[in-house]
Amino acid sequence: MIDVPLNRFEELVVEALDTVPPDLAKVMDNVVVVVVDDPPEPGLLGLYTGIPLTERGEWYSGVLPDRIEIYRNPTLEICETEEDVVEEVQITVVHEIAHHFGINDERLHELGW
Repeated sequence: MIDVPLNRFEELVVEALDTVPPDLAKVMDNVVVVVVDDPPEPGLLGLYTGIPLTERGEWYSGVLPDRIEIYRNPTLEICETEEDVVEEVQITVVHEIAHHFGINDERLHELGW
């Protein structure tokens, strides 16, 4: 397990978000990304909670933002180097953003994520 301070881990999440293509970033709507130390259940590196863009209709207004949580401790537990952390954070951020766009785990696995 590697030790990456919270502020550095948050920087890595921001860097991963910065790699989202601008055309996709513009479409993201009403979503917040946060770093949390520990997941609500073991085995999670990230979690998307909300209403995917593909399921929103005219009724969608006045709701709290969707939430993408990136879990620091489990990520650090599976990584040996900061380069590993960078890669795992990037994968997790992309994975959770895909859920915001309505892509499920099965399809992500088909796509190699």
